[in-house]
Amino acid sequence: MIFNSYTFIGFFVIVLLVSRAISSWPQRKFFLLLVSYVFYAAWNPPFVVLLWISTVVDWFTANRIHQASTDHRRKIWLVVSLLMNLGLLSYFKYGTFILDNFVYLVNQAGIPYSPANPSIILPVGISFYTFQTLSYTLDVYKKVMAPWHSFLDYALYVTFFPQLVAGPIVRATDFLPQCETPKQGNAQQIAWGMSLFVIGLFNKVVIADTFMAPIAERVYDSVDIPGFFAAWAGTLAFAIQIFCDFSGYSTCAIGIAICLGFVLPPNFRYPYGAVGFSDFWRRWHITLSTWLRDYLYIPLGGNRRGEVRTLYNLMMTMLIGGLWHGASWLFVIWGGLHGLYLVGERFVKAQKFARWSIWRNSFVQSLLALLTFGLVCFAWVFFRAKNLDRAYQITSAMFGSSSLTMASAPGIPELLLPRTDYLTVLVVTAAILFTHALLRNRSFEELTTRIPWWMYSTFLALLICAIFISFQGEDRAFIYFQF
Repeated sequence: MIFNSYTFIGFFVIVLLVSRAISSWPQRKFFLLLVSYVFYAAWNPPFVVLLWISTVVDWFTANRIHQASTDHRRKIWLVVSLLMNLGLLSYFKYGTFILDNFVYLVNQAGIPYSPANPSIILPVGISFYTFQTLSYTLDVYKKVMAPWHSFLDYALYVTFFPQLVAGPIVRATDFLPQCETPKQGNAQQIAWGMSLFVIGLFNKVVIADTFMAPIAERVYDSVDIPGFFAAWAGTLAFAIQIFCDFSGYSTCAIGIAICLGFVLPPNFRYPYGAVGFSDFWRRWHITLSTWLRDYLYIPLGGNRRGEVRTLYNLMMTMLIGGLWHGASWLFVIWGGLHGLYLVGERFVKAQKFARWSIWRNSFVQSLLALLTFGLVCFAWVFFRAKNLDRAYQITSAMFGSSSLTMASAPGIPELLLPRTDYLTVLVVTAAILFTHALLRNRSFEELTTRIPWWMYSTFLALLICAIFISFQGEDRAFIYFQF
């Protein structure tokens, strides 16, 4: 069940109406828990068992950590939680990847080995809810919070359906206190939540799926060799697609939660208006970047153990962050590139010339933002390409060396795109970059308060019309469902 489907619209309307009809707060929470399981079971019912395992084990281990009389016992129970969570994640998400690389190494050593295909199915959203349950256990271990007193509240925190399968990654310290008092969206909250849902769907259905996805697919899924303009058009199209797809999901999730009376943390803050890569990661997938910072980068030592160790910690965090996205060396390369970007940025900022006043000039800031966006797009190639050969072909073409790839693949024609594709990419990319630059230091809520109600209502009505016109009955899953 995905947000951009008529099935979900019907499901959500029923959930909203029934939850409002239940006067008892504990019963309403129990109802939300049940419908969250139904929502998840719509993909593959048996995988609900994994949710139960994660929920029960982390609830139990967190209580044991809190009750332990010695640090040694606390560490033992923490290890139990880590082994269970990371063990399940490693098996389902990385089992085939690990096996394939093991077989390759064995064969390279001259030992013939060909095991049966394990046919492991990846449970949707396992990376997201694993990080959520882990954060609860880790926060109890670090004494940031005490174990929660209600198992019902905790189970709802793990499985709350708006953000269950693709985030935002919610901390227990943010969600569980909201369960203390009855939550029910008032008229203003429902209006605001539904407007966010419409905006999120527009980003997903119209911009990501209708305009950008077909162009990215024509470039990245083709066997033809792209030229300079085709490579850049396909890459820019994917850069806009993945932003509108993922931020669209997050916006929908936040809006749905607001309708039910809950508040979820923001996950995007105009990332393509970022100036520099540390700024980018403060704006892109915020709940993941802060999770990696708090539970990986800082425990590794952060920036407290000298410059060399800081650079190492940055690189390791981004490599693991890349691997979190998928079991492929391409994701590791993507994470490694962002690690190099952060390391390089830190080196540049340490130089004397970085303190020159010219860098604060608005025009120079705009140029730096474009440079940041260009390098982020270069990294997206490895995120989107199906294999290293295709990534090499596209990156070579982006640097004007498509003749090299043509020479290495004789007989393969050059990829040609319709002129309308170039125009579409140019217009949409320019619009996104302008919007992000304009709003990078503002909030969308602030913007809407300055717009007359009738103008904002007309704007939403136009978005709804565009959604219905663009929706052709094909339920394209959100990109981050595969993670």
